[in-house]
Amino acid sequence: MDRLASFANDPSDKPPCRGCSSFLTEPYIKCAECGPSPFLLCLQCFTRGFEYKKHQSDHKYEIMTSDFPVLEPGWTAQEEMALLEAVMDCGFGNWQDVAYQMRTKTKEECESHYMKNFINNPLFSSTLLSLRKAKDSRVAEGAIPFKPCDDPPRPTFDSVLSRDMAGYMPARADFMEEFDNYAEWDLKDIDFVDDDSDVLRALKLAVVDIYHSRLKERQRRKKIIRDHGLINLRKFQMLERCYPKEVQELYDVMRRFARVVGPIEHDKFIESHALEFELRREIRRLQEYRKAGIKSFCSAKVYERVKRMREDERRKRTMLCDVLQYIQDGRACQQWLSKQAAIDAGITPAVTTITVSATGRRSAPPLNLTGLPGTEKLNEREKELCQVVRLVPGAYLEYKQALLNECRRQGGLRLAQARALIKIDVNKTRKIYDFLIKEGYITKA
Repeated sequence: MDRLASFANDPSDKPPCRGCSSFLTEPYIKCAECGPSPFLLCLQCFTRGFEYKKHQSDHKYEIMTSDFPVLEPGWTAQEEMALLEAVMDCGFGNWQDVAYQMRTKTKEECESHYMKNFINNPLFSSTLLSLRKAKDSRVAEGAIPFKPCDDPPRPTFDSVLSRDMAGYMPARADFMEEFDNYAEWDLKDIDFVDDDSDVLRALKLAVVDIYHSRLKERQRRKKIIRDHGLINLRKFQMLERCYPKEVQELYDVMRRFARVVGPIEHDKFIESHALEFELRREIRRLQEYRKAGIKSFCSAKVYERVKRMREDERRKRTMLCDVLQYIQDGRACQQWLSKQAAIDAGITPAVTTITVSATGRRSAPPLNLTGLPGTEKLNEREKELCQVVRLVPGAYLEYKQALLNECRRQGGLRLAQARALIKIDVNKTRKIYDFLIKEGYITKA
């Protein structure tokens, strides 16, 4: 495989000869002792005994060539690579164009060789199976527990790291404040004496059994937090943002079921759905290409470029409809002109509101959401709302979730209840409440 990795159809893709700086053509010489960067020589410089710095003419060498069969006689390594590149460029099944790009094989030869050696070859399927098993074993053995000689981190009390870890103390494998932290209070006054009646003794034993069950629940929750890596919540959230928005929503829904399965099974479940989402999106894209009559990836690139140009032109044409409703309002017209200038400059138009208070002072400019965490989880209307009310996306998502949970619990929500839940400016609360009502996220009580 190392020999095949350095070959290409274009000689300019290889490093030049270290002796004469000319482009290398096969066969050429590679020094087996100089490294780590390859020391390559053409045949002319090799026969002259070219030496440079640490390279000596008596070093061991390798003859680099692709003129040898790999999978079956009659097909050289150069032709194998050309076949794979042609299938990638022209598409699977387009054997006429594949043969035309190769120029050394017919359409029937390309199809039979590819199907025999790359599709129906049992060697490749077994190799992929063994690689998948090896990957699974590496994942299963990835968790490395602390050894007695290890020195875990010891964040100071009320430090940033301690707050991020929810008060977890790795050296003690314990939390500063446990779940059901006051469970021991029910036992502090219990004392077993000899003159207790049977009923009183049974009552005390029942209290002890209840305390044991609360301890078991505390240990169960602590084990879930450790196994699923929830102690470092910020790192967990960064890993979650690697998925597309649709998979993130699934992650939020399925997080409550992580307690009934192991961490590896839960991660495999999410990864499988992420893979399914990617495959479905790719299938839809390929179906769109086929519906448009496209049969090669080269044509697909042209199609995507033309599609973007067509969408830009359509957006500019529909701008006239936006102008008509703003002609009577001078401030709204100025807002539209700023939006049009941003679109012509090729940047995302920001929502601008120019308002003047009763005292003659201008209000604060809209918030710039670029680079703020959580922006990718918002749709365009939610981004516009956050810019207008000057609310960071993370806080908006938290307030939205709180209002949704309360509305779902009570079957409806009033503005006074929303203001009691969200301790911010009442005007901002009203705008968020009205927006969620308008978009259909919540209903009025």
